[in-house]
Amino acid sequence: MSQETKRVALVTGSTGGIGRAVAERLARDAFAVGVHYAGDRAGAEEIAAGITAAGGEAITVRGDVADEKAMADAFDAVEREFGGIDVVVNTAGIMLLAPIATLDLDDLDRMHRTNIRGTFVVSQQAARRLRDGGAIINFSTSVTRTQFPTYGAYTASKAAVEAMTLVLARELRGRDITVNAVAPGPTATPLFLRGKNTTEIEGLAKAAPLERLGTPADIAESVAFLAGPARWVNGQVLFTNGGLA
Repeated sequence: MSQETKRVALVTGSTGGIGRAVAERLARDAFAVGVHYAGDRAGAEEIAAGITAAGGEAITVRGDVADEKAMADAFDAVEREFGGIDVVVNTAGIMLLAPIATLDLDDLDRMHRTNIRGTFVVSQQAARRLRDGGAIINFSTSVTRTQFPTYGAYTASKAAVEAMTLVLARELRGRDITVNAVAPGPTATPLFLRGKNTTEIEGLAKAAPLERLGTPADIAESVAFLAGPARWVNGQVLFTNGGLA
């Protein structure tokens, strides 16, 4: 790819805590960014406006990540605006916690649809469309290692994400496209903090040797590494958790 070719990223779930940090971080690395959202249009437009005000380029695109037609349309919109796509970061996901013995199976199905089917749909579009030299970055969780109680269903969905990520890396042989997953540890986002009391949050913050929660910016740095200079990192799960596990 020539130096003049604009690098373009599509970030799903951009209105979430990590998604926003990723979109803004890639924009600082001179990526034109497709700011994807499912329901929070105002939030997505605010993020895109902030990127533009800082001298970058961004558009908003909408769609349910598990709906293949909606995501094909989102990819189309980014390609029309910027000429192609180089990096796809799939941060979209939901987390519903309960012991396996009592989990509502409707919650299991909701997580399956967004976290597994959604990641598959987005990865499928990315595999078909990314320019050579690109990167696909999915999201897992460090709880696949820590095995915290109540995370069984959520972790099962993320283990599936890891599996498809590692297989896709090998299926794209010859395209110079890297496929990796980032597995955050406890990170101070609304998704993580919801439903936890102060004692639980403090305990999780002390669990890592660095004795703090991660921040969305910490996670975005790992994404920027995989999206840019990390061309020899492929088919891996990068545990970004302060040494938790």
